[in-house]
Amino acid sequence: MWRRLDQWLSNLGYCSRREARGWMDDERITINGQLADDPGERCASTALRVDDEPLDHPDGLLLLMNKPLGRVCSHEAREGPNVYDLLPARWRRRNPQVTTIGRLDKDTSGLLLLTDQSALVHRLTSPKHKVAKIYRATLNRDLPAGLGELFASGTLLLEDETTPCAPAELRVLGPREAELTLTEGRFHQVRRMFASQGCEVVTLDRVRFGHLELGDLALGTWRDLPLDTFST
Repeated sequence: MWRRLDQWLSNLGYCSRREARGWMDDERITINGQLADDPGERCASTALRVDDEPLDHPDGLLLLMNKPLGRVCSHEAREGPNVYDLLPARWRRRNPQVTTIGRLDKDTSGLLLLTDQSALVHRLTSPKHKVAKIYRATLNRDLPAGLGELFASGTLLLEDETTPCAPAELRVLGPREAELTLTEGRFHQVRRMFASQGCEVVTLDRVRFGHLELGDLALGTWRDLPLDTFST
């Protein structure tokens, strides 16, 4: 892909298009090894260097984060600390904007995907693709008998909804602990499913998204994923 030099720098969060001229005057930008002198020059990302370094993820970002509690998946500052503040400043300035693939609420931790690729967001959040997500929940009371069969039946109707939840798999880990596998992503779905049977979720952690797991990824950190991670 070829773009204007100032467009590359702006879209990837280095500086504004207006500021690109100053970066060139400071001899920070080269094209094919030669100092750049025209912000409107078109070039491929592979030809462009900033401070003698290749461009930072010119084809797009896909990140796997271990989300801590207390952070929201919103860009609205009024909603409190968000997951994007954990990323490098340059990534927060990218255009298209980095966003989460689905959301985890403030009181939920665990596996969260972020990207600046809108097609990937649509693909992985669309109900028709049925990407499985696994959540580990602890409850305020013992699991009721027959809960696994109810969740798997595809007949559970949540309050204020007219369409039953898709079949979900419950794996009991202990009297008050279980893993729930969902293939859809309704608002606060895990909490509402348990609440419909008189159980309050005390802690909630997403441990798997599709075939991805956190492994030893530390809380509040992330790792890069190839953009073709979900190509098969």
